[in-house]
Amino acid sequence: MSFHTLTARDALTALWSLGGLPAEALDKITLTGHDPVFPSSFAVGAAAQTTIAAAALAACELGHSRGAPRQPVAVDMAHAAAECLGWFSLNGQEPNLWDPFSGLYRCADGHVRVHTNFRHHRDGALRLLGLDKRSATREDAAQALLRWQALAFEQASAERGLVATALRRFDEWDATPQGQTIASQPLMTITRIGDAPPRALPTLANNARPLTGVRVLDLTRILAGPVGGRALASLGADVMLVNSPNLPNIAAIAETSRGKRSAHIDLCTDAGRRLLWRLIENAQVFSQGYRPGGMAALGFSPDALAARRPGIVSVSLTAYGTQGPWANCRGFDSLVQTAMGFNHAEGEVTDDGKPRALPMQILDQASGFLMAFGAAAALWHQQREGGSWHVQVSLAQTGHWLRGLGRVEGGLDAARPDFAPWLTSDISGFGLLRAVRPSAQLLRTPAGYARPSMPPGTDAPNWTMQS
Repeated sequence: MSFHTLTARDALTALWSLGGLPAEALDKITLTGHDPVFPSSFAVGAAAQTTIAAAALAACELGHSRGAPRQPVAVDMAHAAAECLGWFSLNGQEPNLWDPFSGLYRCADGHVRVHTNFRHHRDGALRLLGLDKRSATREDAAQALLRWQALAFEQASAERGLVATALRRFDEWDATPQGQTIASQPLMTITRIGDAPPRALPTLANNARPLTGVRVLDLTRILAGPVGGRALASLGADVMLVNSPNLPNIAAIAETSRGKRSAHIDLCTDAGRRLLWRLIENAQVFSQGYRPGGMAALGFSPDALAARRPGIVSVSLTAYGTQGPWANCRGFDSLVQTAMGFNHAEGEVTDDGKPRALPMQILDQASGFLMAFGAAAALWHQQREGGSWHVQVSLAQTGHWLRGLGRVEGGLDAARPDFAPWLTSDISGFGLLRAVRPSAQLLRTPAGYARPSMPPGTDAPNWTMQS
Protein backbone atom coordinates (compact mmCIF):
# COMPACT_ATOMS: atom_id res chain seq x y z
CA MET A 1 0.00 0.00 0.00
CA SER A 2 1.38 3.43 -0.99
CA PHE A 3 1.18 6.22 1.55
CA HIS A 4 2.22 9.01 -0.81
CA THR A 5 -0.15 11.93 -0.28
CA LEU A 6 -0.75 14.82 -2.65
CA THR A 7 -0.22 18.10 -0.79
CA ALA A 8 -3.18 20.37 -0.16
CA ARG A 9 -1.41 23.12 -2.11
CA ASP A 10 -1.00 20.87 -5.15
CA ALA A 11 -4.62 19.72 -4.89
CA LEU A 12 -5.82 23.32 -4.69
CA THR A 13 -3.70 24.33 -7.69
CA ALA A 14 -5.22 21.54 -9.76
CA LEU A 15 -8.74 22.43 -8.66
CA TRP A 16 -8.12 26.11 -9.40
CA SER A 17 -7.00 25.23 -12.91
CA LEU A 18 -10.15 23.14 -13.38
CA GLY A 19 -12.15 26.28 -12.57
CA GLY A 20 -10.25 28.29 -15.20
CA LEU A 21 -9.42 31.05 -12.72
CA PRO A 22 -6.32 33.32 -12.76
CA ALA A 23 -3.23 31.59 -11.37
CA GLU A 24 -1.99 34.80 -9.70
CA ALA A 25 -4.90 34.66 -7.25
CA LEU A 26 -3.27 31.63 -5.64
CA ASP A 27 -0.61 33.96 -4.24
CA LYS A 28 -3.26 35.16 -1.76
CA ILE A 29 -3.89 31.77 -0.12
CA THR A 30 -2.20 30.45 3.02
CA LEU A 31 -2.74 26.81 3.98
CA THR A 32 -1.56 25.58 7.38
CA GLY A 33 -1.51 22.15 9.00
CA HIS A 34 -1.18 18.63 7.62
CA ASP A 35 -2.86 15.24 7.77
CA PRO A 36 -3.75 13.40 9.88
CA VAL A 37 -6.05 15.74 11.77
CA PHE A 38 -8.80 13.17 12.36
CA PRO A 39 -8.30 9.40 12.69
CA SER A 40 -8.32 8.17 9.09
CA SER A 41 -5.90 6.64 6.62
CA PHE A 42 -7.31 9.02 4.01
CA ALA A 43 -6.42 12.69 3.56
CA VAL A 44 -9.74 13.95 4.87
CA GLY A 45 -8.09 17.09 6.26
CA ALA A 46 -6.61 17.99 2.89
CA ALA A 47 -9.96 17.35 1.20
CA ALA A 48 -11.69 19.70 3.65
CA GLN A 49 -9.01 22.39 3.48
CA THR A 50 -8.68 22.32 -0.32
CA THR A 51 -12.38 22.59 -1.11
CA ILE A 52 -13.03 25.27 1.53
CA ALA A 53 -10.05 27.31 0.32
CA ALA A 54 -11.16 26.99 -3.31
CA ALA A 55 -14.67 28.22 -2.53
CA ALA A 56 -13.44 31.21 -0.51
CA LEU A 57 -10.72 32.18 -2.96
CA ALA A 58 -13.07 31.92 -5.96
CA ALA A 59 -15.57 34.15 -4.18
CA CYS A 60 -12.80 36.68 -3.54
CA GLU A 61 -11.71 36.51 -7.18
CA LEU A 62 -15.29 37.26 -8.22
CA GLY A 63 -15.21 40.16 -5.77
CA HIS A 64 -12.00 41.35 -7.41
CA SER A 65 -13.69 41.29 -10.83
CA ARG A 66 -16.36 43.56 -9.30
CA GLY A 67 -13.86 46.20 -8.27
CA ALA A 68 -12.59 45.05 -4.87
CA PRO A 69 -8.88 44.52 -4.25
CA ARG A 70 -7.73 40.93 -3.87
CA GLN A 71 -7.44 39.93 -0.24
CA PRO A 72 -5.47 37.25 1.62
CA VAL A 73 -7.34 34.06 2.55
CA ALA A 74 -6.08 31.56 5.12
CA VAL A 75 -7.44 28.10 5.93
CA ASP A 76 -6.11 25.92 8.73
CA MET A 77 -6.50 22.19 8.06
CA ALA A 78 -7.65 21.20 11.55
CA HIS A 79 -10.25 23.98 11.60
CA ALA A 80 -11.42 23.01 8.10
CA ALA A 81 -11.78 19.36 9.10
CA ALA A 82 -13.68 20.37 12.23
CA GLU A 83 -16.05 22.45 10.10
CA CYS A 84 -16.60 19.42 7.87
CA LEU A 85 -17.41 17.29 10.88
CA GLY A 86 -20.78 19.08 10.85
CA TRP A 87 -21.02 18.99 14.65
CA PHE A 88 -23.68 21.10 16.37
CA SER A 89 -25.81 21.21 19.48
CA LEU A 90 -29.20 22.74 20.20
CA ASN A 91 -29.91 24.08 23.67
CA GLY A 92 -26.90 22.18 24.96
CA GLN A 93 -27.92 18.82 23.49
CA GLU A 94 -26.35 17.00 20.54
CA PRO A 95 -29.18 15.70 18.31
CA ASN A 96 -29.12 12.02 17.37
CA LEU A 97 -28.50 12.22 13.63
CA TRP A 98 -28.93 8.52 12.80
CA ASP A 99 -31.98 6.30 12.79
CA PRO A 100 -31.50 3.15 14.94
CA PHE A 101 -31.72 0.92 11.86
CA SER A 102 -29.12 2.83 9.81
CA GLY A 103 -25.69 1.27 9.54
CA LEU A 104 -23.53 -1.60 8.33
CA TYR A 105 -24.83 -5.18 8.58
CA ARG A 106 -23.37 -8.60 7.88
CA CYS A 107 -24.92 -10.59 5.05
CA ALA A 108 -24.49 -14.20 3.99
CA ASP A 109 -21.45 -13.27 1.89
CA GLY A 110 -20.29 -9.84 3.07
CA HIS A 111 -21.82 -6.61 4.32
CA VAL A 112 -24.44 -4.06 3.31
CA ARG A 113 -25.03 -0.55 4.55
CA VAL A 114 -28.63 0.53 4.98
CA HIS A 115 -29.74 4.17 5.24
CA THR A 116 -33.05 4.62 7.08
CA ASN A 117 -33.01 8.22 8.32
CA PHE A 118 -36.24 8.91 6.46
CA ARG A 119 -39.27 6.96 7.67
CA HIS A 120 -40.36 5.77 4.22
CA HIS A 121 -36.88 4.36 3.60
CA ARG A 122 -36.88 2.62 6.99
CA ASP A 123 -40.37 1.20 6.54
CA GLY A 124 -39.50 0.01 3.04
CA ALA A 125 -36.31 -1.71 4.22
CA LEU A 126 -38.15 -3.49 7.04
CA ARG A 127 -40.87 -4.55 4.62
CA LEU A 128 -38.23 -5.96 2.25
CA LEU A 129 -36.79 -7.93 5.17
CA GLY A 130 -40.23 -9.27 6.08
CA LEU A 131 -40.30 -7.43 9.41
CA ASP A 132 -43.11 -5.59 11.17
CA LYS A 133 -42.22 -1.90 11.28
CA ARG A 134 -44.11 -1.49 14.56
CA SER A 135 -42.16 -4.09 16.54
CA ALA A 136 -38.91 -4.85 14.70
CA THR A 137 -35.58 -4.25 16.43
CA ARG A 138 -32.13 -3.71 14.97
CA GLU A 139 -31.23 -7.26 16.02
CA ASP A 140 -34.22 -8.52 14.01
CA ALA A 141 -32.88 -6.67 10.98
CA ALA A 142 -29.39 -8.07 11.56
CA GLN A 143 -30.70 -11.63 11.68
CA ALA A 144 -32.85 -11.13 8.58
CA LEU A 145 -29.94 -9.74 6.56
CA LEU A 146 -27.82 -12.81 7.30
CA ARG A 147 -30.16 -14.67 4.92
CA TRP A 148 -29.43 -12.26 2.05
CA GLN A 149 -26.57 -12.06 -0.44
CA ALA A 150 -25.18 -8.51 -0.30
CA LEU A 151 -25.56 -7.71 -4.00
CA ALA A 152 -29.03 -9.23 -4.07
CA PHE A 153 -30.18 -6.97 -1.23
CA GLU A 154 -28.58 -3.96 -2.93
CA GLN A 155 -30.46 -4.75 -6.15
CA ALA A 156 -33.76 -5.44 -4.42
CA SER A 157 -33.47 -2.17 -2.51
CA ALA A 158 -32.75 -0.18 -5.66
CA GLU A 159 -35.75 -1.70 -7.43
CA ARG A 160 -37.97 -0.46 -4.58
CA GLY A 161 -36.49 3.04 -4.42
CA LEU A 162 -34.72 2.31 -1.12
CA VAL A 163 -31.17 3.23 -0.15
CA ALA A 164 -28.78 0.40 0.62
CA THR A 165 -25.48 -0.72 -0.90
CA ALA A 166 -23.14 -3.67 -0.71
CA LEU A 167 -19.69 -3.21 0.81
CA ARG A 168 -17.02 -3.35 -1.90
CA ARG A 169 -13.25 -3.31 -2.02
CA PHE A 170 -11.54 -0.71 -4.20
CA ASP A 171 -10.74 -3.31 -6.87
CA GLU A 172 -14.34 -4.51 -6.87
CA TRP A 173 -15.62 -0.95 -7.31
CA ASP A 174 -13.05 -0.29 -10.05
CA ALA A 175 -14.35 -3.30 -11.94
CA THR A 176 -17.95 -2.07 -12.02
CA PRO A 177 -19.22 -0.10 -15.02
CA GLN A 178 -20.09 2.77 -12.69
CA GLY A 179 -16.62 2.79 -11.16
CA GLN A 180 -15.09 2.91 -14.63
CA THR A 181 -17.45 5.70 -15.67
CA ILE A 182 -16.54 7.80 -12.63
CA ALA A 183 -12.81 7.18 -13.13
CA SER A 184 -13.03 8.49 -16.71
CA GLN A 185 -14.48 11.85 -15.66
CA PRO A 186 -13.02 14.98 -14.05
CA LEU A 187 -13.72 15.88 -10.43
CA MET A 188 -16.42 18.36 -11.54
CA THR A 189 -17.48 20.25 -14.62
CA ILE A 190 -18.17 23.94 -15.22
CA THR A 191 -19.77 24.20 -18.65
CA ARG A 192 -21.17 27.05 -20.72
CA ILE A 193 -24.62 25.91 -21.88
CA GLY A 194 -26.09 28.97 -23.60
CA ASP A 195 -25.49 32.48 -24.89
CA ALA A 196 -26.14 35.55 -22.79
CA PRO A 197 -24.49 38.91 -22.30
CA PRO A 198 -22.46 39.45 -19.13
CA ARG A 199 -24.89 40.36 -16.34
CA ALA A 200 -23.19 43.01 -14.27
CA LEU A 201 -23.26 42.65 -10.51
CA PRO A 202 -23.15 45.73 -8.28
CA THR A 203 -19.74 47.24 -7.63
CA LEU A 204 -18.44 46.09 -4.27
CA ALA A 205 -17.53 48.39 -1.45
CA ASN A 206 -14.15 47.59 0.12
CA ASN A 207 -15.77 46.34 3.32
CA ALA A 208 -18.43 44.19 1.61
CA ARG A 209 -18.07 40.43 1.57
CA PRO A 210 -17.19 39.16 -1.92
CA LEU A 211 -20.57 37.62 -2.83
CA THR A 212 -22.68 40.55 -1.61
CA GLY A 213 -25.49 41.15 -4.11
CA VAL A 214 -25.48 37.57 -5.44
CA ARG A 215 -28.85 35.85 -5.07
CA VAL A 216 -28.87 32.06 -4.74
CA LEU A 217 -31.84 29.70 -4.82
CA ASP A 218 -30.95 26.61 -2.79
CA LEU A 219 -33.24 23.67 -3.63
CA THR A 220 -31.27 21.04 -1.73
CA ARG A 221 -32.09 18.97 1.35
CA ILE A 222 -29.45 16.43 2.38
CA LEU A 223 -26.13 17.79 3.60
CA ALA A 224 -23.91 18.35 0.54
CA GLY A 225 -26.19 20.84 -1.20
CA PRO A 226 -27.12 22.69 2.00
CA VAL A 227 -23.41 22.92 2.91
CA GLY A 228 -22.77 24.53 -0.48
CA GLY A 229 -25.52 27.09 0.05
CA ARG A 230 -24.29 27.81 3.57
CA ALA A 231 -20.76 28.39 2.24
CA LEU A 232 -22.07 30.92 -0.28
CA ALA A 233 -24.06 32.66 2.46
CA SER A 234 -20.97 32.88 4.67
CA LEU A 235 -19.20 34.72 1.84
CA GLY A 236 -21.99 37.29 1.46
CA ALA A 237 -24.56 35.77 -0.90
CA ASP A 238 -28.29 36.20 -0.30
CA VAL A 239 -29.30 32.54 -0.16
CA MET A 240 -32.93 31.41 -0.12
CA LEU A 241 -33.43 27.81 0.93
CA VAL A 242 -36.56 26.51 -0.79
CA ASN A 243 -38.18 23.47 0.83
CA SER A 244 -41.29 21.55 -0.07
CA PRO A 245 -43.93 21.72 2.67
CA ASN A 246 -44.59 18.01 1.98
CA LEU A 247 -41.09 16.53 2.42
CA PRO A 248 -39.19 15.67 5.62
CA ASN A 249 -35.84 17.17 6.56
CA ILE A 250 -32.92 15.93 8.60
CA ALA A 251 -31.86 17.39 11.94
CA ALA A 252 -28.73 18.92 10.40
CA ILE A 253 -30.91 21.55 8.71
CA ALA A 254 -30.49 23.61 11.90
CA GLU A 255 -26.73 23.82 11.26
CA THR A 256 -26.70 24.05 7.46
CA SER A 257 -29.35 26.80 7.32
CA ARG A 258 -27.11 29.39 8.93
CA GLY A 259 -27.11 32.60 6.92
CA LYS A 260 -30.09 31.67 4.72
CA ARG A 261 -33.66 32.71 4.19
CA SER A 262 -35.91 29.66 4.48
CA ALA A 263 -39.10 29.48 2.41
CA HIS A 264 -41.72 26.90 1.47
CA ILE A 265 -42.82 26.36 -2.13
CA ASP A 266 -44.84 23.39 -3.36
CA LEU A 267 -43.47 22.62 -6.83
CA CYS A 268 -46.19 20.02 -7.36
CA THR A 269 -48.62 22.89 -7.96
CA ASP A 270 -48.87 25.34 -10.86
CA ALA A 271 -48.88 28.23 -8.40
CA GLY A 272 -45.69 26.97 -6.77
CA ARG A 273 -43.88 26.65 -10.07
CA ARG A 274 -44.96 30.15 -11.14
CA LEU A 275 -43.68 31.50 -7.84
CA LEU A 276 -40.31 29.82 -8.28
CA TRP A 277 -39.98 31.28 -11.78
CA ARG A 278 -40.54 34.76 -10.33
CA LEU A 279 -37.70 34.17 -7.89
CA ILE A 280 -35.45 32.82 -10.66
CA GLU A 281 -35.91 36.04 -12.65
CA ASN A 282 -33.91 37.90 -10.00
CA ALA A 283 -31.42 35.17 -9.05
CA GLN A 284 -27.89 34.56 -10.27
CA VAL A 285 -27.51 30.96 -9.03
CA PHE A 286 -29.93 28.00 -8.96
CA SER A 287 -28.61 25.08 -6.92
CA GLN A 288 -30.43 21.74 -6.74
CA GLY A 289 -29.79 18.21 -5.52
CA TYR A 290 -32.63 16.23 -7.08
CA ARG A 291 -31.89 12.97 -8.87
CA PRO A 292 -31.02 13.41 -12.57
CA GLY A 293 -34.18 14.40 -14.41
CA GLY A 294 -36.09 15.38 -11.27
CA MET A 295 -35.91 19.13 -11.84
CA ALA A 296 -36.36 18.72 -15.59
CA ALA A 297 -39.62 16.88 -14.95
CA LEU A 298 -40.85 19.94 -13.08
CA GLY A 299 -39.72 22.26 -15.89
CA PHE A 300 -36.50 23.55 -14.27
CA SER A 301 -33.71 21.85 -16.21
CA PRO A 302 -30.48 23.85 -16.69
CA ASP A 303 -31.42 24.41 -20.34
CA ALA A 304 -34.90 25.65 -19.39
CA LEU A 305 -33.38 27.98 -16.82
CA ALA A 306 -30.86 29.32 -19.34
CA ALA A 307 -33.60 29.89 -21.91
CA ARG A 308 -35.82 31.84 -19.54
CA ARG A 309 -33.13 33.52 -17.43
CA PRO A 310 -30.09 33.90 -19.71
CA GLY A 311 -26.87 34.28 -17.74
CA ILE A 312 -27.94 32.12 -14.79
CA VAL A 313 -25.57 29.63 -13.17
CA SER A 314 -27.14 26.23 -12.52
CA VAL A 315 -25.48 23.94 -9.97
CA SER A 316 -26.47 20.26 -9.97
CA LEU A 317 -25.55 17.63 -7.37
CA THR A 318 -25.97 13.88 -7.81
CA ALA A 319 -24.84 10.82 -5.89
CA TYR A 320 -23.22 8.80 -8.68
CA GLY A 321 -23.00 11.31 -11.52
CA THR A 322 -25.17 11.63 -14.61
CA GLN A 323 -23.62 8.82 -16.66
CA GLY A 324 -23.39 5.07 -16.18
CA PRO A 325 -25.86 2.45 -14.90
CA TRP A 326 -26.07 4.03 -11.43
CA ALA A 327 -26.84 7.53 -12.66
CA ASN A 328 -30.41 7.39 -11.36
CA CYS A 329 -29.61 5.65 -8.09
CA ARG A 330 -30.33 7.29 -4.78
CA GLY A 331 -27.31 7.67 -2.56
CA PHE A 332 -26.00 9.37 0.53
CA ASP A 333 -22.42 9.91 1.69
CA SER A 334 -22.35 6.85 3.96
CA LEU A 335 -23.58 4.61 1.13
CA VAL A 336 -21.19 6.00 -1.47
CA GLN A 337 -18.28 5.46 0.94
CA THR A 338 -19.37 1.84 1.32
CA ALA A 339 -19.96 1.19 -2.37
CA MET A 340 -16.67 2.74 -3.51
CA GLY A 341 -14.40 0.85 -1.10
CA PHE A 342 -13.56 3.39 1.60
CA ASN A 343 -15.14 1.44 4.46
CA HIS A 344 -13.27 -1.72 3.52
CA ALA A 345 -9.98 0.17 3.04
CA GLU A 346 -10.19 1.83 6.46
CA GLY A 347 -10.82 -1.55 8.04
CA GLU A 348 -7.87 -3.11 6.22
CA VAL A 349 -5.37 -1.04 8.20
CA THR A 350 -6.93 -1.64 11.63
CA ASP A 351 -6.00 -4.39 14.03
CA ASP A 352 -9.42 -6.03 13.89
CA GLY A 353 -9.90 -5.60 10.13
CA LYS A 354 -13.52 -4.58 10.57
CA PRO A 355 -14.95 -2.19 7.96
CA ARG A 356 -15.30 1.33 9.30
CA ALA A 357 -16.64 4.63 8.03
CA LEU A 358 -14.54 7.72 7.47
CA PRO A 359 -14.53 10.00 10.54
CA MET A 360 -16.86 12.49 8.90
CA GLN A 361 -19.19 12.67 5.93
CA ILE A 362 -16.39 14.19 3.91
CA LEU A 363 -17.90 13.29 0.52
CA ASP A 364 -20.95 15.38 1.40
CA GLN A 365 -18.94 18.19 2.92
CA ALA A 366 -16.28 18.45 0.22
CA SER A 367 -18.94 18.18 -2.50
CA GLY A 368 -20.84 21.06 -0.88
CA PHE A 369 -17.80 23.30 -0.93
CA LEU A 370 -17.09 22.23 -4.51
CA MET A 371 -20.61 23.37 -5.41
CA ALA A 372 -19.84 26.76 -3.86
CA PHE A 373 -16.49 26.91 -5.67
CA GLY A 374 -18.14 26.03 -8.98
CA ALA A 375 -20.87 28.63 -8.51
CA ALA A 376 -18.35 31.40 -7.79
CA ALA A 377 -16.08 30.31 -10.66
CA ALA A 378 -18.98 30.17 -13.12
CA LEU A 379 -20.14 33.63 -12.02
CA TRP A 380 -16.60 34.92 -12.62
CA HIS A 381 -16.71 33.53 -16.16
CA GLN A 382 -20.21 34.93 -16.69
CA GLN A 383 -19.00 38.41 -15.72
CA ARG A 384 -16.13 38.25 -18.20
CA GLU A 385 -17.50 36.12 -21.04
CA GLY A 386 -21.26 36.11 -20.71
CA GLY A 387 -23.17 32.90 -21.24
CA SER A 388 -25.28 30.66 -19.03
CA TRP A 389 -23.39 28.05 -17.04
CA HIS A 390 -23.89 24.60 -15.54
CA VAL A 391 -21.81 23.26 -12.64
CA GLN A 392 -22.02 19.52 -11.99
CA VAL A 393 -20.76 17.77 -8.85
CA SER A 394 -21.31 14.22 -7.61
CA LEU A 395 -20.46 12.43 -4.38
CA ALA A 396 -18.83 9.59 -6.30
CA GLN A 397 -16.57 11.89 -8.29
CA THR A 398 -15.56 13.60 -5.05
CA GLY A 399 -14.85 10.14 -3.62
CA HIS A 400 -12.63 9.25 -6.58
CA TRP A 401 -10.74 12.52 -6.08
CA LEU A 402 -10.32 11.85 -2.34
CA ARG A 403 -8.86 8.46 -3.10
CA GLY A 404 -6.43 10.13 -5.50
CA LEU A 405 -5.12 12.37 -2.71
CA GLY A 406 -3.37 9.28 -1.31
CA ARG A 407 -3.24 7.49 2.02
CA VAL A 408 -1.90 8.77 5.35
CA GLU A 409 0.50 6.47 7.15
CA GLY A 410 -0.52 6.04 10.78
CA GLY A 411 -3.57 8.20 10.16
CA LEU A 412 -5.91 6.03 12.18
CA ASP A 413 -3.75 6.59 15.26
CA ALA A 414 -4.46 10.33 15.21
CA ALA A 415 -6.40 11.76 18.13
CA ARG A 416 -9.58 13.65 17.37
CA PRO A 417 -8.72 17.34 17.84
CA ASP A 418 -10.37 19.64 20.34
CA PHE A 419 -12.53 21.91 18.19
CA ALA A 420 -13.99 23.91 21.08
CA PRO A 421 -11.91 27.00 20.15
CA TRP A 422 -13.72 27.19 16.82
CA LEU A 423 -17.25 26.93 18.19
CA THR A 424 -19.67 29.81 18.26
CA SER A 425 -23.15 30.16 19.80
CA ASP A 426 -26.12 31.91 18.22
CA ILE A 427 -29.83 32.20 18.89
CA SER A 428 -31.61 30.47 16.01
CA GLY A 429 -35.17 29.58 15.18
CA PHE A 430 -34.35 26.07 16.39
CA GLY A 431 -32.98 27.20 19.77
CA LEU A 432 -29.48 28.03 21.01
CA LEU A 433 -27.27 26.72 18.21
CA ARG A 434 -23.64 25.91 18.90
CA ALA A 435 -21.57 25.01 15.83
CA VAL A 436 -18.19 25.52 14.15
CA ARG A 437 -17.62 28.95 12.63
CA PRO A 438 -16.29 29.24 9.04
CA SER A 439 -12.70 28.08 8.69
CA ALA A 440 -11.93 30.33 5.71
CA GLN A 441 -10.29 33.44 7.15
CA LEU A 442 -10.68 36.44 4.84
CA LEU A 443 -8.39 39.24 5.97
CA ARG A 444 -10.51 42.23 4.97
CA THR A 445 -14.10 40.92 4.92
CA PRO A 446 -14.43 38.02 7.42
CA ALA A 447 -16.75 35.17 6.54
CA GLY A 448 -19.85 34.84 8.69
CA TYR A 449 -23.62 34.52 8.74
CA ALA A 450 -25.81 37.61 8.45
CA ARG A 451 -29.00 35.67 9.26
CA PRO A 452 -29.71 33.15 12.00
CA SER A 453 -30.72 29.62 11.11
CA MET A 454 -34.52 29.39 10.84
CA PRO A 455 -37.00 26.52 10.32
CA PRO A 456 -38.35 25.82 6.83
CA GLY A 457 -41.12 28.18 5.79
CA THR A 458 -40.13 30.98 8.17
CA ASP A 459 -39.47 33.48 5.39
CA ALA A 460 -41.72 34.64 2.58
CA PRO A 461 -40.58 33.48 -0.89
CA ASN A 462 -39.80 37.05 -1.88
CA TRP A 463 -36.37 38.63 -2.43
CA THR A 464 -37.46 42.09 -1.33
CA MET A 465 -38.79 41.10 2.10
CA GLN A 466 -36.31 41.08 4.97
CA SER A 467 -36.07 38.21 7.42
